[in-house]
Amino acid sequence: MPAENPLTVFETEFNQILSVLDKLVQETNARVAFLVDKDGQLISASGETESIDTTSLASLTAGNIAATSGIAKLLGEKEFSILFHEGEKDNLHLSLIAKRIILVVLFDNKSSLGLVRLKVKKASEELNEIFQKLLGEAAAKPSSHETLLAEITDDDIDKLFH
Repeated sequence: MPAENPLTVFETEFNQILSVLDKLVQETNARVAFLVDKDGQLISASGETESIDTTSLASLTAGNIAATSGIAKLLGEKEFSILFHEGEKDNLHLSLIAKRIILVVLFDNKSSLGLVRLKVKKASEELNEIFQKLLGEAAAKPSSHETLLAEITDDDIDKLFH
């Protein structure tokens, strides 16, 4: 399967994303909310991130989504867009945004699954708009490799090899 175009997040959109995550953490009383791409790269995080290895969690979350996607296909589903893991102390709510971004919300007994689901739905709509815009802009612009190749002339190649 071909790799998806890398996602470039610009400062304006990054600040919008962070604002949505901050609001989500505050409204749900969650410990942490963060965004990960399907390759396991952390995009942004909000909340008590100091006590969590977000890099490992991001990677494992992407693996979890990939495994669940395989299960969905076996069952004839397109995908499972929302996942929930319940632990003794902490719970994890995962949802897919723009088909390639994973919203992760880590919460404990200070919150409830119902509240998290309600607020994640609203946050997902806002984030989806931001990422659809970013993905649309990325599709409209040539990649840096294409731009670089377009700028190379025959003279440049001759100079390089002579």
